[in-house]
Amino acid sequence: MRLSNAPRLLLIAQANSYRIAPYLRAAKRMGLEAMIASRGEFSLISEVHDGLNVDLDNAETSLASILQEADRTPFAGILGSDDSTVELAAMAAQTLGLPHNPPQAARLSRRKDLARAHLALAGCPVPLHYLINLCKTLQPQMAGLPWPCVIKPLNMSASRGVIRADSEAEFITACQRIKTIVADSRDDFEASHVLVEDYIDGIEVAYEGYLHNGELTTLALFDKPDPLQGPYFEETIYVTPSQLDDTTQSTIKQRVAQACAAYGLSTGPVHAELRVDEHDAWILEVASRTIGGDCARILDNGNDFNLEELVISLATGKPVDTSPPDDARGVMMIPIREGGILRRVEGITAARKVTGVEKVDIIIREGNELIPLPEGNQYPGYIFARGDSPDEVVCALREAHSRLNFVVAPVIKMTLQKE
Repeated sequence: MRLSNAPRLLLIAQANSYRIAPYLRAAKRMGLEAMIASRGEFSLISEVHDGLNVDLDNAETSLASILQEADRTPFAGILGSDDSTVELAAMAAQTLGLPHNPPQAARLSRRKDLARAHLALAGCPVPLHYLINLCKTLQPQMAGLPWPCVIKPLNMSASRGVIRADSEAEFITACQRIKTIVADSRDDFEASHVLVEDYIDGIEVAYEGYLHNGELTTLALFDKPDPLQGPYFEETIYVTPSQLDDTTQSTIKQRVAQACAAYGLSTGPVHAELRVDEHDAWILEVASRTIGGDCARILDNGNDFNLEELVISLATGKPVDTSPPDDARGVMMIPIREGGILRRVEGITAARKVTGVEKVDIIIREGNELIPLPEGNQYPGYIFARGDSPDEVVCALREAHSRLNFVVAPVIKMTLQKE
């Protein structure tokens, strides 16, 4: 039974998504009643458990459940919280006549192989790329591959399973390792294939923006001061504003807009990753979602701007008002240097005292396992900083991180022997 007559927002999310809480807070501030559509039957989170229980692996039945719920009480907007839910959200919004991206465009933005092929056909600058079938002999498939190259799962986030290979031997070892990582994929094709692409030796940047009536607006361009050269590609620091020259920044936005047009994206958030060398700004990813992790907090600007409120406005057809911060800000996604069971984190108080540091947030609790890349897909926490310049912000983040010490214990795995 509904407790209010407020307009309803449907948020489609994985039951354990970190994006649920900020969207719920934003919806409440905007006077909306939010419902979560998820595999929430056994969730300990009340909003998920009491929401709409759907099988996110079955788009047809999930869509039917959403439409049935909308028949009872209409939704003012529908959005997906991450890559795995944006396509279903687009399908439901399209059927109900709500603001949406074409479902096929949302699908393209979340599958790396489909994205690369589509963008290449549209003339967008993407790395040379190939599909490899892990279930077939690798040697014949390696003919003509560029060295170095990067092997990637088709649909994973946070650089999980992404490995650089400089030779045939490294390529075979990497594929064997990735095959184990993707084995649990619910999609047979994604569990048996990987994307291989030419390694681009350049700097990497992240672009955050949004589309409204097909027009792309930039919210922030992030530099990544730590080199991402492999063999694994663990992201650490994002800092804005970018220190790239105006011409390069203009090229980056142009390439992102070109990719959005090629996909057919027209509304909602846009998060992109690009590599920039002396030749061009090469598209690595353009996703119809917000920046990952808790990094969205880097864009908060008091009561003037909140990224989730912007996304909800776009999904509900409300006026869009953006006032993102224009000072120097940065975030460090704390890397996992040593795997094991987390016992404690030392130095948090000292890290918080570093000049410029606004927040040190440890999100993985004691007793949980820390799993480094390429098998892992989580960061143990985030450090946020602000300063007079990007260089000052980066120094604060590095200093705060140097004061942290993650104490871990070995993982002991027991095997049962048959008598």
